[in-house]
Amino acid sequence: MTVYAMYFSPTGTTRKIAEAMASRLAELKTPGKAFQTIDFTLKNKREGEPATFTDGDWVVFGLPTIAGRVPNVLLKYLDTLKGNGATAVSLVLYGNRAYDDSLIELSDILTNKGFWVAAGAAFIGEHSFSKTLAQGRPDEEDLVTARAFAGQIAAKLLAEGAGSEKGALPVSVKGNRPYRDYYRPKDKNGNTVDIRKVVPLTLDICTDCKKCVSVCPMDSIDHEDPKKMVGICIKCGACLKVCPVEAKYYDDENYLKHKRELEEELTDRKQPELFV
Repeated sequence: MTVYAMYFSPTGTTRKIAEAMASRLAELKTPGKAFQTIDFTLKNKREGEPATFTDGDWVVFGLPTIAGRVPNVLLKYLDTLKGNGATAVSLVLYGNRAYDDSLIELSDILTNKGFWVAAGAAFIGEHSFSKTLAQGRPDEEDLVTARAFAGQIAAKLLAEGAGSEKGALPVSVKGNRPYRDYYRPKDKNGNTVDIRKVVPLTLDICTDCKKCVSVCPMDSIDHEDPKKMVGICIKCGACLKVCPVEAKYYDDENYLKHKRELEEELTDRKQPELFV
C-alpha cells in the first residue's frame, strides 16, 4: 500500500514533477508515510530484478519525451515491469515543442504491463538541447499545478467505490493510435535528417571532474577519459548541463540548426495538460 515516484530523468525535470505529485498523493493516501522513489535513470538501475508492484500501490511513472515518443532505449526495460493491478499516473515531460504520442504510448505500455492508469499528464521541462528554451522549468508554478492535480487524482481514487473502477478502461489521454513516427528535424533544404549518431565533443578546458560520466544514462562516456564516447548518445543534455566549465558541446550542423529554430520559434509559455 505504497506511493511511488518512478522515473527516468537525466536532467532532473521529470523527477521534480513526479516527486511533487507522489509527495502529495502520499500525504492524502497514507498520512505520515513518505513516498518511495525508484529512479531508473542510470544504466545500472535498469539491470537486475524487475520493478514489481501490488494492487494497493499508487505509482507516478514519469518519462521525458524524446522525438515525440517514449524513449526507445527504454522499451526493453519497460517490458520487465510487473504492475499486478497497481494504480498508475502516466507522466511525460517535454521541452516546449510537443509531446506528440509519448503520453498515450506510455499509458498503453503501463496498461499492458498490468497497471490501471487512473490519470495522465504532460508537463514542460527545460529542453535537453538548450539552456534557454523553457528555461528553469518545471518552475514553482508548475509544481503548484502538479500538487493540485495530485489532489484531484487522490479525490478520484479515494472516493467511495473507486476500487471498482479498476475493471474499466484506463483514463483517456491525448495521442494517436497507431503512434506517429519519431519526430525528425529538417535540414536547410527541408529534408528530414537523422541526428541519432551525433555525439557531444569536449573542449580542452575539461578538468576531468567526471561529473558527465556520473550522469550519463547510457553509461556512454569513458570512465577514464571523459572526452571519449564509448556508447550511444540520446541527446538528453545531462552531460552538457552538469559540466562546471561548459566543456561539452555539439558541432553537428543539423543539430545546431534545429536547436536554433526551437529556441527562436517556441517562446510561448506552454501549460501542462492534465487528464483524470
